[in-house]
Amino acid sequence: MGDNMVDPLVDRTNKLARTISHAQDELHSFRTYLRWMCVDQSNIYMACLSWFMFIVFGLVVPSVSLFLLACPGCDATHSRPYDWVVQLSLSSVSALSFVCLTGFVKKYGLRRFLFFDKLCDESETVRKCYTVQLNRSLKMVSIFVLPCFIAETAYKVWWYASGASQIPFLGIVWLSDSVACFMELCSWLYRTAVFFLICVLFRLICNLQVLRLHDFAQVFHADSDVGSILAEHLRIRRHLRIISHRYRTFILWCLVLITGSQFTSLLITTKPTSELNIYRAGELAMCSITLLTGLCILLRSATKITHKAQAVTCLASKWHVCATLDSFDENEGETPRTPAIQGRQALPHVGTDGESDGEDAGDEEDELDNNKLIPAYAYGTISYQKRQALVKYLENNRAGITVYGFTLDRSTLHTIFGIELSLVLWLLGKTVGIS
Repeated sequence: MGDNMVDPLVDRTNKLARTISHAQDELHSFRTYLRWMCVDQSNIYMACLSWFMFIVFGLVVPSVSLFLLACPGCDATHSRPYDWVVQLSLSSVSALSFVCLTGFVKKYGLRRFLFFDKLCDESETVRKCYTVQLNRSLKMVSIFVLPCFIAETAYKVWWYASGASQIPFLGIVWLSDSVACFMELCSWLYRTAVFFLICVLFRLICNLQVLRLHDFAQVFHADSDVGSILAEHLRIRRHLRIISHRYRTFILWCLVLITGSQFTSLLITTKPTSELNIYRAGELAMCSITLLTGLCILLRSATKITHKAQAVTCLASKWHVCATLDSFDENEGETPRTPAIQGRQALPHVGTDGESDGEDAGDEEDELDNNKLIPAYAYGTISYQKRQALVKYLENNRAGITVYGFTLDRSTLHTIFGIELSLVLWLLGKTVGIS
């Protein structure tokens, strides 16, 4: 038997290798972008280059700019009294983004991190829509970064070209100024692009779950088994828990760092001795806009997927009610053939508010949580007890993005807004005397 032994199908002694990128790979452009951004750590050489670029553009250049180019003795238009807030805010947020992004890609791989390994279990519609959004995501990074970079470039070129005094230089003045301006712009672009990249990737992953929820909602419009519905919902909840677990540290620290940056900016700009103009505080305002835009991308994406996941519960409840009403409209002991609700859908249904459901609701009506009745197709195959158990399960197991147990929904955002508004009013009361 020793000569007739067959080799095992799976060699458990060897680890599975990473998927190699090729020209036809749908993630080839993403891998190329990560490589150009120097956040790809797929091998030891790329890891060393990645950390070198981060140390240079994320730490060294901002420190040199802060301590050597602050120019405290310059005139009113060239002095940069708020530069320390700008450099500290961008560097801290970019460091957090760099560590999290490289950790995700190194630990999970880009394909697994973006859930491309799970797309084989999804419908053709979900796969196509997700691929389209993947191709648009890099354009979104450019849309957010490019306008701010143009404004930052205009300011830096003016600042160096106008001949600000007391700027240290070595050798030729114009050459040293050009090198310093170029390094500062590269540092700003690197830090901002890394921050927006991880925010857009989070938005992309959340949009995949939104597509899956829209596809999942179709089971309530057809003859589906309760067991298959439950299994699919459990799979969606598992993926949402994975996303929450991966991003919870990043979202929490982003909220802390950006909030601290904004309160520091508010404190130093509302002092009685502060002088504000476009030259002195323009870069600070641009930094605030950049950070708040990235935070809004994170919170809006998390809130959207949580809202869609909770809307499924409303859809299931409506499905249960329509099925129950339809069962009473049929003769006792007969299998429903032509559902009564489906027949009544031909006419505009008038609700309790007196408005016709046939009217176009436009963009104000959610695709899942709407006022349209669900036509019954084969409700007779699903018993009342099974439907009731499924609705009860959905009511007590609502899915969504969570941060250490706190669900990121609209009520949570209202709470965060109320807390920060109270802190802002308290801070303004201490500086400008608001009571």
